[in-house]
Formats: sequence, C-alpha cells, structure tokens
Amino acid sequence: MTSGDIVYDKIHFRHDPKWSGRIGPAEGGGLLVCVACVIEMIESEDIASVRKCFALSSISGVLKCFPGALRELLQQDHRVSMRFTASLLGMLHTVEDPATLEKVHQVLVQLLLELQSEVSFHFVLDEMHKQLSDRHSVKGFRPMFNLLGALVEAVPNVAHSLVTQYVSLLEHLCSALLYPDEALKASVLYVWLKLFGTAGGSAAQSLPAAIRDRVCILLLQTLANAGSPEVINNCVGLLWLLVQQGEVVSVLMNSPDNQIMCDGNQSIHTNNSQSISQNQEQQSLDHCPLPLILKQLLLSGDEMLQVASAKCIVSVLVHSPSQYSAPFIKADVPEFLFDCLASTNSEVLLWSAYSCLVLLTQDLLFFTQCHSVYGIESLVRSLKEALRLSNLEVQKQGLLLLTEILERQPPSVRLFPSGPGFVAVSEAIIAGVSSSCLLVATQGASAASALLRLNHQSRPVQYRELEGLVQAITSRFSELPIPSPVHRRNSGNLKRSGLSSQTSRSEGFVLQALVCFQAACRLAQDCASEPALKENTFTAPSKHSHAQDSLESLCHCLLHCCDSIWIPTVIKLCERAPSAQTLQYFYSILSSQFTLLPSLMPVFANKLASSGFYRLALEHKGLLCAGNRNPNLNASCCGFLQKLSMCLLSQSDPASGSYQYDVEEVENLLVHNLPPLCCRLSDWPSLLCEAPGLQLCEYKGPRATQYCMVILLHLALQQGDRLLPDQTVFSSVLWLLRSVQEQGSCAPSHSVLRSALYLLAVTQDKSHSLDGAPLNCISKALSSCQSFSSLYIHHPALLHFICRYPELAEKFGPSVLELWLTKQAQHRDAGPTVADVQENREKRKIHADERQDQEPDTETIELLTLMEKYPAVTMTLLDMLCTREAPLAERALGVLEVLLRGQRDYEVDLCAKLRPALLQALQRLSVENMGHGLTQGHTQQAVHSLPLVLRLLCVTQASDPPSSASYSKMDGVHFKLLYHVSNIAGRLKPADTESLLPALNYLYCCLSLSPAHCTDRAVSMLLSNSGLMDQLQTVLSSSSSSSAPSPSPSACPPSALLCCSHLLLSSLITLQCVHSAQVHKSISWSLDTAVQRLLVQKRSTDNLLLVSCLRLLQALLDVDLASAVVCVSTSPGLVGPRPLGVQDGALYPLGSRGAQCLSTALSGLLLQLLQHSSTAVLWEPDLLQVMEAVERRGVKELSQEAAQALRLLLTQIQSSVLQPPPTEEHKQRVRNMMEALGPQTLAESCSPSLPSNILRVGDVSICLSDFTLRAAGCSS
Repeated sequence: MTSGDIVYDKIHFRHDPKWSGRIGPAEGGGLLVCVACVIEMIESEDIASVRKCFALSSISGVLKCFPGALRELLQQDHRVSMRFTASLLGMLHTVEDPATLEKVHQVLVQLLLELQSEVSFHFVLDEMHKQLSDRHSVKGFRPMFNLLGALVEAVPNVAHSLVTQYVSLLEHLCSALLYPDEALKASVLYVWLKLFGTAGGSAAQSLPAAIRDRVCILLLQTLANAGSPEVINNCVGLLWLLVQQGEVVSVLMNSPDNQIMCDGNQSIHTNNSQSISQNQEQQSLDHCPLPLILKQLLLSGDEMLQVASAKCIVSVLVHSPSQYSAPFIKADVPEFLFDCLASTNSEVLLWSAYSCLVLLTQDLLFFTQCHSVYGIESLVRSLKEALRLSNLEVQKQGLLLLTEILERQPPSVRLFPSGPGFVAVSEAIIAGVSSSCLLVATQGASAASALLRLNHQSRPVQYRELEGLVQAITSRFSELPIPSPVHRRNSGNLKRSGLSSQTSRSEGFVLQALVCFQAACRLAQDCASEPALKENTFTAPSKHSHAQDSLESLCHCLLHCCDSIWIPTVIKLCERAPSAQTLQYFYSILSSQFTLLPSLMPVFANKLASSGFYRLALEHKGLLCAGNRNPNLNASCCGFLQKLSMCLLSQSDPASGSYQYDVEEVENLLVHNLPPLCCRLSDWPSLLCEAPGLQLCEYKGPRATQYCMVILLHLALQQGDRLLPDQTVFSSVLWLLRSVQEQGSCAPSHSVLRSALYLLAVTQDKSHSLDGAPLNCISKALSSCQSFSSLYIHHPALLHFICRYPELAEKFGPSVLELWLTKQAQHRDAGPTVADVQENREKRKIHADERQDQEPDTETIELLTLMEKYPAVTMTLLDMLCTREAPLAERALGVLEVLLRGQRDYEVDLCAKLRPALLQALQRLSVENMGHGLTQGHTQQAVHSLPLVLRLLCVTQASDPPSSASYSKMDGVHFKLLYHVSNIAGRLKPADTESLLPALNYLYCCLSLSPAHCTDRAVSMLLSNSGLMDQLQTVLSSSSSSSAPSPSPSACPPSALLCCSHLLLSSLITLQCVHSAQVHKSISWSLDTAVQRLLVQKRSTDNLLLVSCLRLLQALLDVDLASAVVCVSTSPGLVGPRPLGVQDGALYPLGSRGAQCLSTALSGLLLQLLQHSSTAVLWEPDLLQVMEAVERRGVKELSQEAAQALRLLLTQIQSSVLQPPPTEEHKQRVRNMMEALGPQTLAESCSPSLPSNILRVGDVSICLSDFTLRAAGCSS
C-alpha cells in the first residue's frame, strides 16, 4: 500500500478501475481508494493482521470524513457491498487481535449506516442467525454479540426488526445466557440492554411475552450467579430498564422457585479491585428472589451498585407499593438501606435510599417489624448531614422520609422514649425549617407537624424543644416574599411569573406552617389533659409555673406567636385572594387558643373582636362557604365564632341568676345557626326583616337564624365592630321585635332580648326618636321577662335609652339605675356580703377625707350626665336611698353627694327639690317605727335607711346655693325637717352613732348657716326637746367620764359625735342668748374637764375635738359662763374676780389662775396645730407631693375650699420649723404659689354665704364662720 492511498499494489492492477476512486478535495488530488483491494486484503490469509487493521482504520476514516463517497463506489453492484459486509462478518470469527476486532466492529457499523439499506441490515441479521443456528455452541460469538449490541444502539430500526422478524435469533440470545462464559454473558446482556433501552424501550413493547419472561428469569439467574463486574453492571443496567414496565415487574417478583438457580456459596461483593469471588462448586439451592439479590447489591459496598439497587427497588415499588413492599421488608432491605444512610455522604445514594424507604413506609409491615425504630437514629444523623449539602432535592427527600415515618408510626411503639432522641430529631427539623429554600422549609414544617404528636413525645416532654420548633417556623414569616395587593397590581408582566412562583411557595409554606401550628396547639391540649405530662417531674414544684421547659411556657409561646406574627401574616396573605384551606387552619388555631390559656382569653377575645374578626370571619364564610362549599372552612369559622362569642359573653356577667342557662341558650343558637349562615353582610338586613313563617324548633329555622344574627351584631358592636350601619341595625331590630309580637309566637329568650335591647340603646343616637307604637312594642318585649336584670348590660347607652323615654323610664328606670349602681359597686368590691357592711362602712369613714378630694369614677360621672339631661333620675336615686338595701342605698347616696357638692349650674334649686322628698322619707321612717320606737324592734330597712337619709340631709344643707331664698325664714320644709330630725335624734340610742352623728350635725348646720334673725323658732323648738337635750347630756357625760385619749374622729365615731355635740351646744348657747329663748332643761358641763383636756391631753386628743371644745368654751365665755342652756361646773380656782391684766381680763369670768391655765393651754394648742409636734409635718415627701400636685393641676383650677386649705398650708410652711428645712428653691415655689392664690379679701374671710362656708372633716360638717377671725366689725 502506498502512503495515504487505500490500495494494495500487488493486486490492484487486476481490478476494474470502476472500483477505484479519488476521494477528498480536488486541489490536492484526493485519496485513492480501491474497494476490491480492501476486500481481497481482509479475505486473504496471507495478509498480516497489522496490514488489515491499517486498511480498516483507513476505511473508517474515509467513512467518517467523507460521507457518501464510499457508498457511490459500492452501489455500482450490490453484490460487492454484500461481499464486503460478509468479509467483515467473517473476520469476527477469525481475528483474535482485540484491536483488529474493534476496527471490524467500527467499520461494520459505519458501513451499514453509510449504505442505509434494509437489505444490508437483514443480510447481517440473517448471517448472525445462520451462524447461531449452524453451531451447537455459542463459543466464539462474543464479537458478534458485541456487534449486534452496537448495531442495535446505532440503528433503532434494527431493534424493531429483531423483535418482529428475528424472534428465533432472540431465542439464541436467551440461550447464550446459559453459557458459563462470563465475558460472553456480558456481551449478550449488552445486546439485551441496548434492545430494551433503544428509543425509550418502544421496541421492547413489541417483544413476545415468552421471550420477555425468559429474559427476566435468565437475568435473575445470571445476576444471582454473576462473577465479574462487567456482568453485574450489565445485569443491573438491564434490570433497571426492565423494572420500568409493570408487566415485567410482575414477572420478576413472581418467578417460580425452580426457574432460578444460584450458587449457595456465592455472594455478590466487591473489594478494592471490585471483583466478585465465587465458589466453583455448583449446587442447586432455593431460588434467589429479586429482593434478596438487590439486598446483596446493597451489601456490596460499591456505591454505584448500591445506588442502582435502590433505584431498582424504587422502580419496582412505584408500580404497586402495597403489592411489592412486603417481600423487600421481609428480606430486611430497609435495615440495609438505613445502614447505607449511616455510612455515606453521597448525594445520589442518599437520595436513592430516601426514595426507596419512602415507598417502603407505605406498608404497615415496615413498622410492625420495627424497621422505623431500628433506623430512626441513622435517618436523623444522615438528615443532619444532608442539610449541610447543596443538593436541595436530597434534603427534601430526607425530610419527606422522616415525615412519613413520623406520620405512620403506630402509637404503641415509641420512637423517642428518652429526651436526647427527641432533641436530635428536633434539631434536624429546625435545620430543615431554617433552610434558605422555601420548598425544603415547607417539607421541614410538614415533618414538624408529624413530630408534634403525643405518641412521639419523650418522657419527660421536651417543652423547650417544642417551643424551639414553633419559634423556628414563626421566625420564617418575616422573610416570606408576600407582596401586598397594591404591589401585586403594580408589578410588571415580565416579573409576574417570577412573583407568582415566589408567592405560591410562600403560600405553600404558610399553609404547612399553619398545619404545624395547629398540631402544636393540639399537642398542648393533649398534654394539659394528662397530669403526668402537664408538669415536668424533674422540675422543682416551685418553678413549674415560670420554668421555660413547661407546658405553661409553651402555651404562652403559642399565644404570643399567634397574636404577634401569625395573625398579621395570614391576614396579609389572604387580603387579595383568600385561600379556603389556609383560612380553615387559621380559624382552627384561633379556636384552640381559648382552651390553652383561659385566664388570658378575655383580653385576647376583646382584642380579636375589637380588631374586626367578627366581620372577617363572617365575610370569609359568605365568600367561600356559600352553596355548601368548603365545609371544613365553614366548620372552623363557626367554631371560632362560637368560642369567641362565648368568651365575650362570659365577661358580660349578667345580674340575674340565670347566667348558666343564658350561656347554654346562646351556645345552642350559635351551634345550630352559624353553619347555614353563609351570606354576605350586605344581605343581613333583608334576612333580619324577612318573615320566617312557622318555627318548628326553638334553635333551628329562619327565626332562630335571626336571633343568632342579633347576638352576633351585639357582641361585635360591643367591641366596636359595626357589622352594619347603626340606622340599619336599629330599624332591623325594631322590626324583628314587632314581627315576633305580631306573629304571636313565643317571646325571644332573655339572651336575644338582651342583645336586642343593647343594639337599640347603642344605635339610638343615629336613628329617629321613637313614637307610641314602637315604644309599646319595646315595652311589651322587655316586660316579657320576669326580671329586668336578665336583660341588663352595663353600658351608658342603656341608661340613656331607658331614661330618654318616660314610658320606659317609668317601668324600667329604677331597675336599670339599681343595676348600674350594683355593677359599679361590684367593680370596686366584688360582692360584699351583709356581714361585710359594717366593716366596709368603717373603711369608708376612715378614708372619707381622701374620697372627697378624689375625682368621681366613670360610672358616677355618667350618672351625673344622665341627671343633667333627665332630672327625674335624681328623685329615683333618692327613692333607692330610702328603700333599698344598704350597699345599693349607700351607692345612691354617694352619687347624690357628688351631685350636690359639684353645685352644677343646670340645677340651681336642686336642694329645694330634694328637701320635700327627704321630709317625706323622714316622715315615713318615723311612722313605720313609731309603734316600736327607733330604739327597739325597728325594722332592718329603717336601720339602714335612716343614717343615709340624715347624711344626705346634711350634704343638702351644706350645699344649698347662696342665691336660694330658703334662709329668709325658718319655716315650711326647713322647720319640718328640723323638727323631725330633732325628734329622731332625741329617741336614738347614744350608741347608734351612725344615725346620731348626721342628725346632730344637721341640726348644727341648720343653726349655723341660717341668719340669726331666722333661727328663733328653731332654737326654741330644739331647747324644748327634752329628748335631744338628754341625748346631748349623755354624750357629754360619757366623754367627761372617760379618761382615755380619744382617737381620730374618722376612726372613732364617739370623737366625731362629741365634736358635733360641742358645736351644736355652742350654737344653742349663742342663739339662746340672742333670742332669749326659754330653756326647759339645762345641760351640765365641766369646765375643769375641758381645760384639763386642752392643757394636759391635747397631744393625745383629736385636733377636731380640741377645736370643737374651744368653740364651746368660746360660746360660754361670750355669755360669761352664764347660760341657761349649760350649767357650768367648775372649781373655785378657775373662776374668780376679773384679773388686772388686759389679756387675762378678756377671759373673765375666769380668774387669774383660770386665765393663766387657759392661756397656757391655748399657746400649746396653737403651737401643736402649727408645728404638729415638729414630726408630723415633714418637708419631704408629704408637702412636696402636695405642691407638685397643685403645680400640675394649676391654682386656678382649685375650688375655693381647696384654695383656702392650700393658703393655710402655705402660711404654715412659711412660719413653721420643718425637718429637714426647705431649700431656697422650695421657698421660692411657696412664694410663687401664694402670689398665684392672691390676697384673701375681707369679704372672703367674713361672709358666711359663700360656698366655702362649710368644711367637711370626715363625717362632720363645720361652718367655717364659727372659727374665722374677723376683722373690724366682725366679732370672733
């Protein structure tokens, strides 16, 4: 052969030139190729193998580089192409050199592809079939099988021809697998591998079933006895192709035992050289089924074979897990798969093993044979490693496997009996949830949902880990790409697909997270129901309630996450397109919160209702549940609304005793009528005004649905959620009440009427006033209840609604006011018993001074506003004061006292209107008890009412406006009141200080506030009342005989009573002297005792008592100790001739010793009053706090009484020795405040007609005019 040309010079001259040609570019002359030379060379036995190989290489190059050129030469005579092909086929049996054989394969395949002739293909197949048929052994056919495999791979039509026209050839291929030559088996398997893998296995679909089944059986036998890596790899590759077909899988899994022979001492394994050893001693054993064969591959240690084995198992199981899982499980394949997980970090093997185990978990046998218990530790360990890898599919598949095991594990077999195991799996799931990929995080949340089951909890329960799971899922919400509806509308078309994908993933994660959160809530409920799980036995009892690893801590975590994160996220997610499935879990979670932490639910329920959750849930029901759609969402919404409503209802605390019945009644209405109530809120008015027809059941039907709507409107509106406009609600409720009455059906229940009344009251202001017919309808509806208390709701609107219409006020006004005051008292003190009345009364007196300076509470302010609009309310309160039990009567008194002391401009003659009513009350009390006397056998009601009436009378007297003409003369109502009070005071027991004190105080105020020329009848009447005089004598005598110091007047009634007695007696002395009134009975009084008290006992005597004693002494000195009212007893040393000194002479008829004693006592008393013994008045913090309070409020805002008291206090601060002494800054603040108060005018200091003429000290009212130092023209 010449260099480059494909010719054989020795024989080329004999050949016809037509079989030669120049191939290649024309400018270079091309390459000379002679087909005849090539054929003769490969057929000649004299030509060296090297030369033949060179020629074949050259031909291969021509076929590759110059397509079509050789075809033109061969197509001149097809017999030449056939001879060329036959010559090449013959070389497969004659050539032993591997390199030459490879070139023969290459040229044959290239040649047939070049010719593209069906005749050529069939010629080759015919020759192969002929050769296999003529020989009894397939020895030496390996090159031909390799060629056939390459040809099937290169020419898909060859595969189709084989399965349709050369079945007998395929049978020879099957028989070849029985030959013991491993290399030959590998070649045959190669053919079958290419045949089943060509064109996606379409050719294999036409393969006769008998041939296919025989291939399966032979494959299993070959794989079971395989000894070389090549055979094993080809077997596994072919097996993987076969198991893609369901029919083939059935054959493989159900092969008869006697069809598969395997070597008993053989095992498939690999070492470092990946060789498989086999025992040459063959014997027949039981067949090796496919699961056992694949298990042996798992045991091989070869990662590629392990992956292939797992893939084959997956391919088998996907056809029918329930049918094919059991053989693999019985063969302990799961055990070896778990072992693979524990020993590899290969992503491919991990994914394959995960996928295989996921399918095996579908069979209960997987769990009953405890494979899950065996492999859970390996799974968790491998999952932790997988979550550190970059392959997200492996992470998802591992978490999916964990989810399947946790979901399907029987409750009787525990996976995590101890804490460390549970902690490990929690850490793995938290790592999955924290993945940057939302799909992985979603699968992690699914695994968390399965873990949050009671049967998976260790003992003790790891509450800290459970909190970690919840917090890990919750923390992802801040990272979710949840665009707002505005952002979604503004997003461009190019970004829309990507945004939609992100949103879809976010919604998927939120949905799975909701499932997980619901599972956590359910787990908390289950743990709470089992005492053994509720508390961690390894936690100290004192730390249970505050321990982080406790059920209570978990419940707080759930509530906090729900309130702060979950609710805003879900609402934002569902703003544009609400998802029924998402909302179903959302409302179920909200419902579960009401059972986890009942103590916090009132606050939580109020927050939900005030945030519009009634509207939200009802709108979702109307939007997504109408027409019986989404029944699960409807059930969740109904359950949430029911629990929310019952929680809000439990806070209403109705006054009637039928509370439990009302709760059950409302619950029944909600249970039966919430599910069918699936309409938009805009349709509610028409439903409320719809005639329901006949009502067959109390809790079902259109009328019951209307009642349910009324209750929902009430509870929502009570929290500020207006589901419908006020005018619509008012008219709808009114129509409903009228419809019920016109239909003649049973009146609505208490709960429904209560809600209807509330709605009418709250929406009245934005609606028209009612006329006769609607008022009659409402009155009839309210009258249907035996007790108005069952309809009462503590709300100001109800007060105003009832009192607005005289028709309603007449019937229900007293009841609603009584209930308002009762609720107000309960808010301050949760239901005092009768035994507590006296104690509460004493506490009230102790803090009387403080209470007077405090602002009235909101309930009282509301009543004041009500009385301003509807004056008749005042008389109703007065009637309650006289006729109701003590707690309620006292509350009514408190409101009236605030009203009177407020001196509002809207009711100038309020006191004038109250006095006749008070007179009637006193007359009634006198008549009721005249037969028995107030000292014995009197009724309990009179005992409670009398002191309250007398106290109110005192306040009325002290609050009488100066413009009133009531002081022009002491006659009429005033004199009658004075008469009855004096008679009552005369008949009371001295120990009954509760009534005696306000009685004497009232008598004193009447005398002191009335001008002197108007008091002549009053003084005469009082002095002629021997009972009153005896009463005063008794009080003074008991005080004189007591040597013990008197406590404060507010704490000890006798001290206050003695004070009032002194003041009343001083007024009687003064006025008797002015009017020369006749005295029927004198009172004995010891001057020695009075001076002794002032001189010696002043430090232990109440200041007010000292002041009153001085006032009495002053009155006596004004008449020179010579009064018909008082018989003064004194020792000779105190009374004597007028002293020579001017100052001492002013105290005549006291002698020198008496004047000296009294002067000393007065000096000490003055010092005590100013300095308070230098310890009671401390600059810090007492006085400083007073000044700061005044500066915050402002001097101009102070009442005259407060301003006067402040002026006295500031004067004392400037003149007293304080400890510690005030700083210059404090002194300047005092001076600034004194300047702001301004100078005290003469009119202010002398006029008794100003509102500031009464000072209230505890339960004693004092006329300041009796103690004011008057300037010129004003006597002291």
